Amino acid sequence: MISKSIFIVLLISALLLFYRNASTIIKNIRLGKKLPINDNKLLRWKTMFLVAIGQSKISKRPIAGILHIIVYVGFIIVNVEMIEIVYDGIAGTHRILSFLPFYSVLISILEVLAVLVILACTVFLFRRNILKIKRFQLIELTRWPRLDANIILFTEIILMFAFLSMNTSDTILQAAEFGTKSLSGPFLISNLLTPVLSSFGPETLMLIERSAWWIHIVGIFAFLNYIPYSKHFHIILAFPNVYYSKLKPLAYISNMESITHEVKIAMGLETDQRLQNEVPNTFGAQDVKDLSWKSLMDAYSCTECGRCTSVCPANLTGKKLSPRKIVMDTRDRLEEIGAKMRKQGKDFSDSKTLLTNYITTEEVWACTTCNACTYECPVNIDPLSIIIELRRYIFMEKAAAPSSLNAMSVNIENNGAPWQYSAADRYNWALGLDLTI
Repeated sequence: MISKSIFIVLLISALLLFYRNASTIIKNIRLGKKLPINDNKLLRWKTMFLVAIGQSKISKRPIAGILHIIVYVGFIIVNVEMIEIVYDGIAGTHRILSFLPFYSVLISILEVLAVLVILACTVFLFRRNILKIKRFQLIELTRWPRLDANIILFTEIILMFAFLSMNTSDTILQAAEFGTKSLSGPFLISNLLTPVLSSFGPETLMLIERSAWWIHIVGIFAFLNYIPYSKHFHIILAFPNVYYSKLKPLAYISNMESITHEVKIAMGLETDQRLQNEVPNTFGAQDVKDLSWKSLMDAYSCTECGRCTSVCPANLTGKKLSPRKIVMDTRDRLEEIGAKMRKQGKDFSDSKTLLTNYITTEEVWACTTCNACTYECPVNIDPLSIIIELRRYIFMEKAAAPSSLNAMSVNIENNGAPWQYSAADRYNWALGLDLTI
């Protein structure tokens, strides 16, 4: 009864704590501006299955892609066994599903996957800490992001070892007809590992089995409540984030409705009645609250893999722009202001902003809008949408764009073209060429 009570308390506590932490993230995302995304649902489901579930984009880099798929598939499937563990913990039973005729085969498959997860995580640790892959050493990956990645990898290894230790000790106990006797056959990896633990007595084996069982289940509960504080919340958000990702060509940049309306009024295409009450307080974004909820979801979905930055032409030529940093800075600022607003009220405002305090104008204007970052992201994050909104604020609210851009704008206003001569002189280049214009 004591064991069952402890387990039930841990289970309920873990679920409630996760609900609270996840709710906090959802509240932060809702701080963003409204953005209706309800078009082409069939294509959105297809995209989600291909990209989020099928991992189609991550496999573009074969080594990291295959390893990630192993961890992704292995970790999820291995924890199907959690169904049995949770039931056993609540009911005080032992391997309640062992009556199934395919139980031995099922657990054997899970064990093989557990071994593959251990190997993949070990390779990831080697790549990050020994080989020091360049994209994991950039300036935005400070001590915490690097430690965070290592914590998760070590945790997954420990959980898989606990699972295998539990099964191996239980296999030996079953073979010796000690303790429970309900297993329907040996397990593949456990059978291979029995020589490692076969020298221990029944009491020690029982202690190992129970300890491994508790380490595995408590580790899962801890992992569940760690991921909202970690980049690994993408395990959950990757699916909706891909579903709501941009379906239009990546080069498409959305217009501001209010500006489009004013232009159409000037051209006589619309009256001034429509949208008269929908002019935004500010143009573009200075802080996270000025961004759309989708951009804020992007920030929480970031895996910090650095693929975006590794293909960014601005970054590769030595400029300060890093698309990964843009997204990480957005998340950090959202965490900061979100926590303060929950304490001080929704109208709270501090002296900081995303632009200037987190992201500099130099970074914003270094972007070539080539969309390489968006194309490369394995979960369809769009760093460019954040950059564009920051640019709009600088240009339209602060009139602080680079001189070359200001000159172009003046030329467009005066001459109808970005060049510094009138429309009447636009064809002077063809004079004397005997061309029909």
